Amino acid sequence: MKLSVNGAEVFVATGGREFDKSLPAVVFIHGAGFDHSTWALHTRWFAHHGFGVLAPDLPGHGRSSGPSLSTIAEMADWIAALLDAAASPKAHLIGHSMGSLISLETAARHPDKVSALSLIGTAATMTVGPDLLKAAEANDQDAIDMVSIWGLGFKAELGGSLAPGLWMHGGAQAVLKHCEPGVLFKDLSACNSYANALTAAASLKVPTTLILGERDMMTPAKAGKALAAAIPHAKTVVVSGAGHMIMAERPDELLAALRN
Repeated sequence: MKLSVNGAEVFVATGGREFDKSLPAVVFIHGAGFDHSTWALHTRWFAHHGFGVLAPDLPGHGRSSGPSLSTIAEMADWIAALLDAAASPKAHLIGHSMGSLISLETAARHPDKVSALSLIGTAATMTVGPDLLKAAEANDQDAIDMVSIWGLGFKAELGGSLAPGLWMHGGAQAVLKHCEPGVLFKDLSACNSYANALTAAASLKVPTTLILGERDMMTPAKAGKALAAAIPHAKTVVVSGAGHMIMAERPDELLAALRN
């Protein structure tokens, strides 16, 4: 469906069922350079099991009009505005990578709008190497290569897709290539400069689960566990053998963790 958020038209996937604001709401927030398609399996399960699902393309991503946003704080305020546009008073936020930082910051800035958090492939600091930032700023193919190679785990290098005939690297690169020039750079810069994670974590008062990939090279599980230690009563799930892109690599294990 399409919504108007802060005066701009945005696309929001709803998992195959019309969004029902009377149901418990779940918002899925994608990572840097990606879009709602990241959540194809998971949005569908929640939409068909009693939840109202919102999986937006952030401004400038996927089917949403731009411009893209420059900071995690701006993106967090945008999520709050999305909930207002959908007439949903409160939601469980599920975020991957950059989306996990957005979820965390939204809960800190707008605590009345968040009922629970699931933070996937997350860490308190998401430092982005200068070579990747430089390549992204130049809209160079090297940036897409680095994100897909570092983001996917070992088995993805050998094929590894659960869907016959599909290629995880190719799928990731296709979505990243669809980005407008400058979007990936702004996303990565926002992650690189975000410094409020530990302060936000300490303020949380909602149930929070961190879902980490055992072989994640972008946000190592060790860093995710350090963030979990700063969150009151947080639960941590480590997905064996998974890299950063847990949604593609271990979709069933991720769904089980989200359901629980």
